Amino acid sequence: MGRPLRIEYSGALYHITSRGNERKKIYLDEEDRLKFLAILEEYHNRYGILIHSYVLMDNHYHLILETPKGNLVQVMQGINGGYTGYFNQRHERSGHLFQGRYKGILVDKDNYLVELSRYVHLNPSTSFLVTIKNLLSYPWSSLPGYLDSKKAYPFVNHKMILDM
Repeated sequence: MGRPLRIEYSGALYHITSRGNERKKIYLDEEDRLKFLAILEEYHNRYGILIHSYVLMDNHYHLILETPKGNLVQVMQGINGGYTGYFNQRHERSGHLFQGRYKGILVDKDNYLVELSRYVHLNPSTSFLVTIKNLLSYPWSSLPGYLDSKKAYPFVNHKMILDM
């Protein structure tokens, strides 16, 4: 039996997560993380996706991603496939980087977006990478950009959550 189809439509908002195969690290250093962010920016520019929040952990990532064109499958194949190709070439390896399919959960913008963004941004403290007091110093999250526009990546859409 095949996998169920993804629900895609214009303006859909998703909580995307993808974990490393066998829970292994998907970022080995700063260069890997910067490349992943560059790929996010590329797909934002190419396909018009809106990224409202993100966090890069050692072995997984979280995105709050909106698809104005209803093109989630195409976008995620490109993001995960592009990063896997880069990672495998750079680290002289082959095979799967990510464990199975990415998770893409539809999100109710009006009732859950702010709470979900809080969850995404608190992830480094709940995983004990940083303390709650040092959360703003974690560089691999969109949180610093919410509080200081000088630290914001241009592909992150802060407006919707800040307006809420």
